[in-house]
Parts: sequence; C-alpha cells; structure tokens
Amino acid sequence: MPGEDIESRVEKSNHSSTASAYSLEDRERNWVSWLIPLFVVANIVMFVVEMYLNNCPKRMSSFSYGDYGDKCVARFLGRLSFQPLRENPLFGPSSSTLQRMGALNWAKVVHQHQGWRLISCIWLHAGVIHLLANMLSLVFIGIRLEQQFGFVRIGIIYLLSGFGGSILSSLFIRNRISVGASGALFGLLGAMLSELITNWSIYSNKVAALLTLLVIVLINLAVGILPHVDNFAHIGGFLTGFLPRFILLPRPQFGWLERRSLPVGVRARSKYKAYQYVLWLISLTLLIAGFTVGLAMLFRGVNGYERCHWCRYLSCVPTSKWKCGRKLRTGSEALILYQHHA
Repeated sequence: MPGEDIESRVEKSNHSSTASAYSLEDRERNWVSWLIPLFVVANIVMFVVEMYLNNCPKRMSSFSYGDYGDKCVARFLGRLSFQPLRENPLFGPSSSTLQRMGALNWAKVVHQHQGWRLISCIWLHAGVIHLLANMLSLVFIGIRLEQQFGFVRIGIIYLLSGFGGSILSSLFIRNRISVGASGALFGLLGAMLSELITNWSIYSNKVAALLTLLVIVLINLAVGILPHVDNFAHIGGFLTGFLPRFILLPRPQFGWLERRSLPVGVRARSKYKAYQYVLWLISLTLLIAGFTVGLAMLFRGVNGYERCHWCRYLSCVPTSKWKCGRKLRTGSEALILYQHHA
C-alpha cells in the first residue's frame, strides 16, 4: 500500500533525520529575543537607582569615617559616586541602601513578613563589577535560550530559579544580606544541562558541549566557596532550573513533526515519548515539593545548618588566608554576599 510505504520510509529515516528535523523546528520557531535584553536594562536601571538613593557624599558627611580616611570613589559622579572601597570593593552602594531596596535578609523575610525580598534581591547588585559579570553572562546564556524556546518559558525558568536560589540561601544564611541575579543565571545553566542530556543524540560535538558546560558550572561553584559569595543561591538556582526544563522545554519526537507529510489515514506518532511524560510528572512533583518544603522550613525559622552540618563548606571553605563569616568592616554595616557569576 502507498500509505504503508511512506510510513515505512518515515520509520527508516527516523534516526538519521532527527537532527535535521530539529533544525527545521528551530528555524520555524526562531524567536526574537527581547525579554533577556529587557532584563538587562531593568538590572542596569535598578543599579542606577541604587546609587542615586545611596548618595555617597551625603552619607559620608552624615557619618564619621574619619578613622578610616575613606572617601567616595569617582566623586565626579556626584550623588552617584561609589562607597569607599574598604566598605564595598565592587564599586557600589552601602549595604544599608541595598537592605532598604530589597536585599535578601533572613530576619526581615521571616520575622517582618517581607517575603517579597525573595524576588526583589535578584534585581539588585552590589557594585559595577558585580553587575557587569552577571549581565554579560545573562546576555551570552539567556539570548540563545530565548531565541530557541521563546520568552515565556525562559522568563518562567529565570524567575523560578532566582526564587529557588533565594529560598535555599535564606535557609542557611541568617546574619548577612544577599543580592544578585546569579541564582537565576544558574537556573538557565541547569536548563541547558538538562536539555543537552535529554536530547543527547541530536547534538554534534556533544562531548565537547557537555564538558564546556560542566567546566563553566564547576568554575562558578568553586568561586562560590570564597568568602562573601553566596553559593547557596547558585546551587538552589541550578537545581530549580534543571527541573523546569523537563516541564517547559520538551522536544517533540520526529514522527510528530512529520505528521503533515503523511497521507490521509496514516496515524501520526504522539507528540512526546513515554519517558518524556514520566520525566514531566517527576519534575513537576519534585519542583512543587521542593518549593513547599523550602518555604515551610524558612517561615518556621529552621536553620539549615542544624539539618546539614557539612553544608557550610558549600558556601565558604576557611583557609589560612581568610576566615568565613567575618565582616568586611566594623560598625553597623552588614556583610554583603554577592551572587556572582563568572
């Protein structure tokens, strides 16, 4: 029968044509990236607002910094000038300004019911260096993903990952504030890794791509064990981004993509394979359970270190060169933790 011959040809060319089928799908859905650039602009605007409200010259005249001999950095910028490098080495505002604008602070989230800080902190940055590092990473990682999968799904993964990173950070870090978009960025890396593993067969140079991605992740996690870097936000964001990929970014199988070329009467394949539905269900269950348990523990005041004593080494490893948990300077200013992404 003619229909059977066509169906047979589809079956035989299934594996050899998978890559070209996905290339065709990508061309048909070549989204224009606008959300990630918008996120970049929003972060830059928020940093300018931070510096405007910080007003270093007025702050320096209001408080006594004479013992340190400190002065505002780049004073030609006026009220946008940076705090002294002794206080903030990343060329940015004071920690009190960051707290006022929504930095992640365990006490304010739990005891003052300011849960909105779990989201607001991902739009704040501790300094120009911090901002540039994260925004460059966001452009290189996020634009490609948005072009491939669209703004809705990538936007959801970005925000969920930032939220997940903030939850894990709050469970372990109580006496310091945290700001930065690295939890959300690590979520995009997690989504890229799960995408590569799940669709291993359709990629060329797959081993090189996997090794490159793993090296990037491991380097950034290694940077996270330095003092003043919030590695819990990195880990929480990565795990949160790894799971939604199975929910939001599944790839249809080849037989379903070719359904329009089949003659009348020939049944097309289902859109997704059985294992994809299983992964979808497992990922959704784990994601809901993780957010539910994490938020319940957070607002009950559970200290993560009491449940996991060795977890402190995930965020900072003490050496002869530095100690973990010390403040940058004495006084009322809280230590800022940077969600850094190299």
